[in-house]
Amino acid sequence: MKEILNIALVAHDSRKKELIDWVRYNSSLLSKHNLYATGTTGKLISELSIATEGEDGKETLATPFKGKVTRLLSGPLGGDQQIGAMIAEGKIDMLIFFCDNLAVQGHQNDVSALSRLASLYNIAYATDRTTADMLLTSTLLGDETYQRIIPDCIQKYAERKLQ
Repeated sequence: MKEILNIALVAHDSRKKELIDWVRYNSSLLSKHNLYATGTTGKLISELSIATEGEDGKETLATPFKGKVTRLLSGPLGGDQQIGAMIAEGKIDMLIFFCDNLAVQGHQNDVSALSRLASLYNIAYATDRTTADMLLTSTLLGDETYQRIIPDCIQKYAERKLQ
């Protein structure tokens, strides 16, 4: 798998704090990759401060998140569709989407489309913190021989003959 991944980060309002806490916890790993986030989520990540230990081992310092974050539109305003297009174009390697499954979203069709595209194009996809942790720490991330396989059905569908 390539060394630097393109990781999309999305969270519904009720789960943004959870995603931000996850980014903070995994900041050293995430800062090595290219991050793409929908509107407010991207803003919160860009403004994130990370607590680090001082040189004396005691003092705690707050440093800005050092990762590269590209902010897209807000999800309901087209950001989810931007990420979906990037998945279809092969530009996203992993999708972390902390969605609120207890509330129907005004842009539910966009939310469902992201899930469908992540599955269709066989990208790593997590909807909860435990799975996101496991994806981000997978030994396959450092395996140069591992390649994501694009399902044959995509090419077959593109080449189908219509009558």
